[in-house]
Parts: sequence; structure tokens; C-alpha cells
Amino acid sequence: MALEIQIEKRLPEFSLEATFTAGDAPLSILGPSGAGKTMLLRCIAGIVQPDRGRIKLDERVLFDSERAIQVAPRERGMGLLFQHYALFPHRTVAENIAFGLEKMAPGERAARVKELVQRTHAGGLEQRYPRELSGGEQQRVALARALAIEPKALLLDEPLSALDTHLRSQMEVLLQETFANYRRPALLVTHNIEEAYRLGEQLLVLSGGRVAAFGSKEEIFRHPPTMEVARLTGCKNFSRVRMISEHTAEALDWGRRLQVTHAIARPPAFVGIRAHHVDFAEAARAGAAVENTFPCWLVRSSETPFRITLYLRFDEAGDSTEFQLQAEVFKEKWQAFRDQPLPWHVRLSPESLFLVPE
Repeated sequence: MALEIQIEKRLPEFSLEATFTAGDAPLSILGPSGAGKTMLLRCIAGIVQPDRGRIKLDERVLFDSERAIQVAPRERGMGLLFQHYALFPHRTVAENIAFGLEKMAPGERAARVKELVQRTHAGGLEQRYPRELSGGEQQRVALARALAIEPKALLLDEPLSALDTHLRSQMEVLLQETFANYRRPALLVTHNIEEAYRLGEQLLVLSGGRVAAFGSKEEIFRHPPTMEVARLTGCKNFSRVRMISEHTAEALDWGRRLQVTHAIARPPAFVGIRAHHVDFAEAARAGAAVENTFPCWLVRSSETPFRITLYLRFDEAGDSTEFQLQAEVFKEKWQAFRDQPLPWHVRLSPESLFLVPE
């Protein structure tokens, strides 16, 4: 089953223009606030009508501007899950899940609700009202309601953003279980890079209402097509570049000559590497002329519970507050070399470096 999108929608701030096809692998839609992510879902759901284009789910046309087709939201067969749950406050959990199943026989409807309660780990909540539930419980119930009609596509708009860290982790596991069993088009809107990567198999990057990248998440993260996509997917290390040969580049802002593995079709303007791909070489190995291995000095560091971000420069001289490179390492690795005398040595693996055009 496939969801085919080709739409345009004029908005006061920008115009949304999106063309892509979502298959049976979950698709994460990533982008900054105001990029058009939620508007895209609202157009697909039928809540907002695009100005032009076509939306097709499997063999059924849901919207076609030329043929004046606009199928009503409730008739599109889509399951919707929003950031703020949107449960009916005057209905119990069981009644919320059963909403939309009016045509089922009572016994069949009760069995369906029981099955979804079990699948979403909402047992014991059936007779409670939304006001009596925690945020995580409400979101599990909202997911059960979205799945109740056996939707032909799932549309999830920032479903984890209102949850605390613990509940977010629980809900993320539930979504992973859901996607593994669902195998129909499932679109997840998020602005969280790690969430987009963990939950989606495919990735669509939106910026200013336009598709900046679409395809395999691994390919987009390892070889972003533009600087914009590299930044939106979390890369922090860039240098202007001059190519010396097909696989040798001069990083002008870093003052270093690099070996690179992956060439690109257009003339490159920048070279980049993600912070977690910056490696630290042992002193003995660093002295053995390993390619792309350079001395570095620590400018400052910052830490999270599990990782350290190191701000580095390649030259000892100069402004001690300026850095050229960010590296992220787990604390266990940091403990292994933090007390070694400077300079340390970084290795920028040719396989981890990527080139991007202007």
C-alpha cells in the first residue's frame, strides 16, 4: 500500500509544496518550527484543502484539484494522533477507543476495544475518563483510538513532545511495536532529530514548505545533499573546501588536507563531519602517519549525563576561546584520555567525511 502526495498550499508565510510517496515503512518528517510539517499532515488528513495537486492512498483518490475531488476527513480511513491527545472528555477510555466503530456489532466492538487496550498497555483504564489519566496514559489511549478503525494510513503529529523523558521513552517503544506490526503508510512529524531517526525507516526533511531531502534515513544522515539538510539533521562541523584531486580536499577553515572517500556530482563547496564521528587516536597510533589524523587542543567542554561535547582547535596558538571542531564522546571513552597531556589527536575518517555543494 502506498500514499502518494503531490500538493501545493499557499500560506501567509510561505507556500507548501510537497511531492513524495510513503510506502509500508514508517516515514519521519523532520524540520524546524514553521517548516510546514503539521500543515502537510492536515492536508493529507483532509482537515485543510490544498490549492492544487493530488493525494492518492493505494488505488483511491482522496484529493484531486483538477477533478474537484475532496474526500471528507472521516471517510479517508486514516488514523490521527496529535500532540495534545484530543480525547473526548465526557467519554471513558473504552468509549473513546470505540468511537468510530458504531457499525460493528456490540460483541465485535467490545472484542476490538479489548484487543487494543492490550496492544497499547492500557489495561485497567477502561472505565476512567481522560481527566483521570496521566499524559502518557492519554497518549496510549489516543493511539488505541487511532488504530481502532484499522486505518489505511497513520498520521502522527508530534505525539511525544508533550511527554516527560520517562513517558516519552515508554511511548516510543509502543510506537516501534505498532510500526513493526502495522506495515502500512505511517507518517510521524517531529522536530527531534534522534526521535526521527529511531522511529522512521525513511526520512523527509522539510524546510520553508519544501522538501529538502527524501529517502533512506541512513543515506541522508551519512551523505546530506545540501548544507541546509546537514544542519537540519544535526551536523555542526563544516569547513569551506577546495578539491586538490578526486579524493583529496583542502579544508580551508581548518587548515588541513583531508582524504575523502565519497565524491559528489556537483562541485563541492564544504566538507563536513558529524560530532559523534570524530575519533580520538592513541598517541602511538597518531605518530604512525594515519591518514586524516591531526593534533588538537581543548578549548572547553560541556556534558550531559552520558556524553561529553568537546570544543577543539587544530592550532595551539590563537584565540583561546575559538574552536574549529566539536566532538561528542561517551563518558567512558572520555575518562580514558581526559588526563592525557595536550595535544590530543583526532582522526577524521575518510568514510565519515562528506562533501556538499554550495
